Amino acid sequence: MNSLSIPPAFEWPVQFCIFTTAATFVASIITSNVSQVDRLWTFLPTIYTAYFALMPLWPQEQPFYLVPYTPAALGIEEGAFNHRALMMLSLIVTWMFRLSYNTYRRGLFSLKDEDYRWAILRAQLHPVFFQIVNLTFISGIQNLLLLLLGIPTYVAATLPPQPLNSQDYAVIALSLLVLATEFTADNQQFAYQTFKHEPKRFHTTHQWPGARIDWTPADAERGFVTRGLWAWSRHPNFACEQSFWWIMNLASLPTVSHLSLADLVAIFRAPVFNPHALLAPLLPLTPALALSALFFSSTLYTEAITASKYAGYATYQRRVGMFSPVETLLKGFFLALRGKKGPVDKVLWGSDVGKLD
Repeated sequence: MNSLSIPPAFEWPVQFCIFTTAATFVASIITSNVSQVDRLWTFLPTIYTAYFALMPLWPQEQPFYLVPYTPAALGIEEGAFNHRALMMLSLIVTWMFRLSYNTYRRGLFSLKDEDYRWAILRAQLHPVFFQIVNLTFISGIQNLLLLLLGIPTYVAATLPPQPLNSQDYAVIALSLLVLATEFTADNQQFAYQTFKHEPKRFHTTHQWPGARIDWTPADAERGFVTRGLWAWSRHPNFACEQSFWWIMNLASLPTVSHLSLADLVAIFRAPVFNPHALLAPLLPLTPALALSALFFSSTLYTEAITASKYAGYATYQRRVGMFSPVETLLKGFFLALRGKKGPVDKVLWGSDVGKLD
């Protein structure tokens, strides 16, 4: 591994990432189902996070392939755990339970189930080109991204151990709030889809708190959820998912959060500008940036599919922001200035379910 210039701390994670990339690609060929990475998405960031947070626990030599170990070159002492890294591990385990539950009830843990978007993409591409996409993006890039999500914990784990401070407790509170909001958004969407497909068997009281919405026949006919958190964001679950990883990447990393305005001024006023001094503290943000880029591009594709299925979705896009509730407020404000807010709101939350004339 050292011959490939891989930092010692990433020797085992890279080994494991190569294995999961190959395994998911081969499994997708055997099963003709490319949702193999989707089924592992809920676990892999937790595995990488646990590896970095628990580096003082692993042996310093790898007994055999795929067994985690901490290279002696790192100088990690046995039992010298970093409290911030353990805190991040606890939060990401909580994230894993939320996502695993939602994945389970959607049926994606079934080896026969495949995300509907992959089936549509397969129909749009030549079989050879689709398999190239499968190898490079679905199996390769996604597995690499899931490895990158462990970087914030790596940064925290390699800092000198110290007790948690007020910033850490704020991170815990904000992270749990974001996860609770995401859980509510998931539940509202699940409740809506249940009502849409089985209205006679649907019972509001059987749903989680926050998702006990009295859906109407007009809601079901509309075809997509527009109530609850979904009245403020077209994808509140995606917004929360990105927010959680931005919190992990930014608020928990002293190398970024302690980069003050004075530090930035000193960098730019230096006799010789050193871009590394500016970029190095920001490198831990790479996972969040990559994840947001993935979510933005995949959401555009998802919305194109949805808009082709439901006549009223274009109206929903005009009225509600993709991710941010602030964008929704601005859209409503400008529609009100043009005298169109009332008709649009009636289409989305009233009895009219078609598109505007």
